[in-house]
Amino acid sequence: MTTGERSTVFHKSDPVNMFDVVCLGIMVADIVARPVTGLPARGQLALVEQMEPHTGGCAVNTGIALAKLGRKVAVLGKVGQDGFGDFVCNVLARYGIDTSGVVRDPVTNTAATMVMVDPEGERTFLHYLGANATLCADDVDFDVVKRAEILHVAGSFLMPTFDGQQTAEVLKRAHELMVKTSLDTAWDSTGRWFSTIEPVLPHIDYFLPSFEEAVQIAGRDEPEDVADFFLGYGMEIVALKMGAQGCFVKSTGQAIRLPAYTVQVVDATGAGDCFAAGFLAGLSMDWGLERTAKLANGAGAACVTAMGATTGVRSLEKTLAIVADSR
Repeated sequence: MTTGERSTVFHKSDPVNMFDVVCLGIMVADIVARPVTGLPARGQLALVEQMEPHTGGCAVNTGIALAKLGRKVAVLGKVGQDGFGDFVCNVLARYGIDTSGVVRDPVTNTAATMVMVDPEGERTFLHYLGANATLCADDVDFDVVKRAEILHVAGSFLMPTFDGQQTAEVLKRAHELMVKTSLDTAWDSTGRWFSTIEPVLPHIDYFLPSFEEAVQIAGRDEPEDVADFFLGYGMEIVALKMGAQGCFVKSTGQAIRLPAYTVQVVDATGAGDCFAAGFLAGLSMDWGLERTAKLANGAGAACVTAMGATTGVRSLEKTLAIVADSR
């Protein structure tokens, strides 16, 4: 399939059984504590004001945020046959998200993260890879994928079996099924960056990394230069998440820089995933690039106003109100 043949979102003929977006990637149970100013000395105990269980993981966060924005969503990934796995799947089901393609691993437990949030909202993590480490291309249910407008891979660099060539094979198969592809990254603690993701780059339509992660891959340090590096692989759109600086979005014909919206930050957990959800929602509604980027910024801003990765995300109407109020 050539780049020119995938210039628009494909609309399938059976909308009742279609998904706007299928999110494939890491699925995590989070335990979030706030505020944490430091760890207690060995053998001692410290109190926090809040500690709550939340769903986490890029695929779960993005899927829930998309559902809150009114999109029809499925999530694909792998969890254990344990209480954390039950918790994650039950929460997804409560949002009307299809989990028929989620694999339950009988051997490995569900991935989990201890999220420690400081008084300014910044996060520190202790993470167990769990079942995400064994996710592979054979786990992907293409009967679900083929019903999607967009397949979004969420959490590259945190799926050691699936990252790289296996991801490339799945995205290539999605294109053969006339499904658009999107990908978001996480921090690569191995430091391999480009060598891991290079096989995947030619098969991505919409690339939604954080600016810091994109810099590590591209080896460039200016937003436009970074975006151009990835557009050179035939991508249609590169959207760089730039935290407090907003976002930089570029296609082959347009470049947009938007500031972040001003909100009271409670917890920045999941902000990048919610930005991705807003961006994918706009694309799935065939919105223009600037309108889509504004929705993405609004979803990211809403996210940080409450504790947890998706608690603060609002309906499409209320998210657009954030955008309108920020003009």
